Amino acid sequence: MQEFYVVDGYNIIHAWPEFEGMIDNGLDHCRDKLIGILANFAGFDGSTVKVVFDAHLVKRGVEHREMIHGIEVFYTQEGETADSLIERIVGDLGKQGTVYVVTSDWDEQRIIFGRGAYRLTPKEFRVQVMKVNKRGQEEFNKPNPTEGYLEDKLPEDIRRVLEKWRRRKN
Repeated sequence: MQEFYVVDGYNIIHAWPEFEGMIDNGLDHCRDKLIGILANFAGFDGSTVKVVFDAHLVKRGVEHREMIHGIEVFYTQEGETADSLIERIVGDLGKQGTVYVVTSDWDEQRIIFGRGAYRLTPKEFRVQVMKVNKRGQEEFNKPNPTEGYLEDKLPEDIRRVLEKWRRRKN
């Protein structure tokens, strides 16, 4: 069954130590870094990740979404909170698989429980992301078992001659 993670982006940015000191320099870089972290997680885990950024205080902000590195990124419209958009997304995804909502907002957690989704706090999700990324990096960096084979070290012309001998019928 497909797993979906719907992430309240600013909850993560304000809760994870990876973003300490970055917030004062603007949120653009924080958003980009979070999307990169989530893209790695989704790639290693095989799940679908959607991240919502709250733009309800942005004047004339228009709700829009885009795909960045395989992550669906949502921005709310002026006057709409991330929580309300997350509720809509969860309602649509509930029929397609297991949905996890990453938020520290207690009211939001109660609502998503009622819609059949599971919740993860930013801390719980960080632990999960770190485990998945570590396991993925270990798999990715595993040496190829054929790296030490003699045939891989031979020049191509000698390999062809030996292969020709091997295939010859007696």
